[in-house]
This record gives sequence, structure tokens and C-alpha cells, in this order.
Amino acid sequence: MNNRDRLSTAFAALADPTRRDILTRLRNGSLTVSDLAGHYSISRPAVSQHLAVLEKAGLVTRDRRAQWNDCTLETASLDEAAAWIEQQRAEWIEKFDLLDEHLRSRREHDHAPHDPNEGEQQ
Repeated sequence: MNNRDRLSTAFAALADPTRRDILTRLRNGSLTVSDLAGHYSISRPAVSQHLAVLEKAGLVTRDRRAQWNDCTLETASLDEAAAWIEQQRAEWIEKFDLLDEHLRSRREHDHAPHDPNEGEQQ
């Protein structure tokens, strides 16, 4: 899967508030699917479906331990998404700075005293 596809998958996974909340809960360490399911008013299979989406996006890993599935936050995909967002932000800041510079130059030009003889032919 190329970088753009991974980003698309990560952003699609992050679009759901339940999935974002799951990631927030996993920041402090691994949890079982049952532990996670206890925080939501949806079924355990629905939580598992959310985890499958997060896993496909590379945001979570699930390790089977006896009868339990431990879920762990994976930061590489989040780091990749954050880097893409930061790159976009930096490019827009640069464009806005250039626009601001241009507008400031135009205002200074428009408010400068004009020579009445400017533009006359001799």
C-alpha cells in the first residue's frame, strides 16, 4: 500500500468519534476488547469492527493472549498523518505570508503620495 493510500485509510479510520476515543483510551497502554467494550453503549462485536478498521489503518495492533485480545496503540500511522498535516499547514502559512506581504505592498503603494507629472510624456 503506498503512502497516499495509507493516509487515506488512516484519515478514514480517524473520521469516526468512537474510533478516536478508542485511540485516546489506548494512549495509557494496552486494553482488552472487553475492557474497551465496557466504555461504549454498543455491542462487543461493534467495538471489534471499530478495532478492525483501526487495525487495517495501522493505528492499532491486536495480540491474542489466551482467550483475550490485547489492543495496543501504534503511533507510526498517527505520526505519518501528523507529518502530512504539518506539511500542509506549513505550505498554507507560507502562502498566507506571501499574500500578506503582497497586500501590505499594495496598501503602501495606494497610500503613497502621487506625483502629478507621473506618466506625462515629455
